[in-house]
Amino acid sequence: MTADVHRSTAPGAAPGGQALSTLILAVSAIGFVVTVGLVLSALAGDGHRAFNTNNDGLFWGLPIVTYDFFLLTSTGLAVTATIGLALGVKEFAAVSKRCLWLALAGLAGGVLSLFLELGQPLRALWAIPFSFQFASPLYWKVLCVGAYVVLLLLTILRTLQPGWSVRAIRPLAIALMIAALGVSMIAGSVFGMMVMRPFWFGGEIPVAFHIESVLGGLAFAVFFTYLAHGFDQDRLPAGVRALFRDRLPFAFTLVISLHAMFVAARTVSGLWSNADGLQVWQHIAASPLFHLEIWVGVALPLYLMIAPGTRSNGRMQILAALLVMVSLFVARYDFIIGGQLIPPFKGSWAPSMLSYVPAATEWLLLLAAIFLANLVNAFGERFVGLDDVPADT
Repeated sequence: MTADVHRSTAPGAAPGGQALSTLILAVSAIGFVVTVGLVLSALAGDGHRAFNTNNDGLFWGLPIVTYDFFLLTSTGLAVTATIGLALGVKEFAAVSKRCLWLALAGLAGGVLSLFLELGQPLRALWAIPFSFQFASPLYWKVLCVGAYVVLLLLTILRTLQPGWSVRAIRPLAIALMIAALGVSMIAGSVFGMMVMRPFWFGGEIPVAFHIESVLGGLAFAVFFTYLAHGFDQDRLPAGVRALFRDRLPFAFTLVISLHAMFVAARTVSGLWSNADGLQVWQHIAASPLFHLEIWVGVALPLYLMIAPGTRSNGRMQILAALLVMVSLFVARYDFIIGGQLIPPFKGSWAPSMLSYVPAATEWLLLLAAIFLANLVNAFGERFVGLDDVPADT
C-alpha cells in the first residue's frame, strides 16, 4: 500500500472533521478566556490564599495534580509518537504526528497550571537552573523538561515540512524519546526520594510514573484520534484503522495490565504496613473515589481490552480510553494529596491527619488547563492536518 492511501495532508480531511474541530476550537477559546480570567482575578485579589493549601504540610494542591497529570500525559504521547519514528515500528507512524501535537497540547495545559500556581513563575525559569542544586531531583527535572520542550517543538516543526520521513526525523525522535522518558523518571524521583514522606518514598515510584505516562499517552491517542473522526472506526484512515485493530489495542492492554499490577501491589503493601505515615492508606481505601478509580478506571478497561470480542471494537476502545484518562487523574490526585495528609513534623498546632478540599479557584484553573489543551489540539486538527504520515511508511 502506498503512502498516498494513508496520507491526508488537508487539514480536517476526515468527514465532518472541519466542523467538529471548529466547534471545539470556538468552545475551548471561550472557555479558556473566561476561566483564566476568573483565576487571574482571584489571584490578583487574594494571592496564594485563593488555593486551599496550608503551612501544616499540605503545600501542593489541585494545580500541581493538574500539572503532573498533563506533563506525564505529554511525555507518554511523545513516547507513543516515537515508537514509530525512533524504534522503527512503522504502524505507529500513522498516529505519530497527532500524538506529537497532542503532547504539545498537554504540555501547554500543564505549564499553565504550574505557572499560575507559582507565586513568581518567571523567576523560577532562571532561579532553578542557576541554583546549581545538583543533589535535588527537582533541579534536574527542570533541566530535563526544558530539553524535552525544545526537542518536542523541533520534532513538530520537522513534521510540518512537506515530504517528511521517518528516516530523516529518526535522530531527533530518538533524542525526544530519551528526553520524554527522562522527564517521567525524574518526575517520579521528585516524590520517590522524599524519605520524610513515607507514602511517596520508594524506588519503584519512577517506574510507576513511566507506566502511567505511557498508559496516559495511549489513552489520549485512542480517544482523540477517534474524536477527530467522529468516533467512527470506519472513518479512520487505512493505516490508523489497521493499527487500532491490531498492535495498539495489544500495547494498550499490556500497559493497563502493568498499571493494574502496580496499583494492586502498592495498595496491599500500604494497607498491611503499620509504619507511621502510611496510615493514610486506610483513609484513601475508604474513599468511594478510590474504588471508582480501581474498579471502573482500571479493572473495567482491562476487561474490555483483554476480551477478544471487545478489544478491536471502536466503541469499547473509546470507552476504555476515557475511563483510563479519568482514572489516571484520580490516581494522580490520591497520590499527590494523600502523600501530604500526614504532617511530617507533628506539633500541637497540626492534627494527626490534615484535610484538603480544592478551592473554587483551583477547579477553575483545572478547567482553564483543559480548555487550553483542547484549544491547542483543535487548532492542530483544523489547520495543521494531523492525519499526515511520513512519506516512507
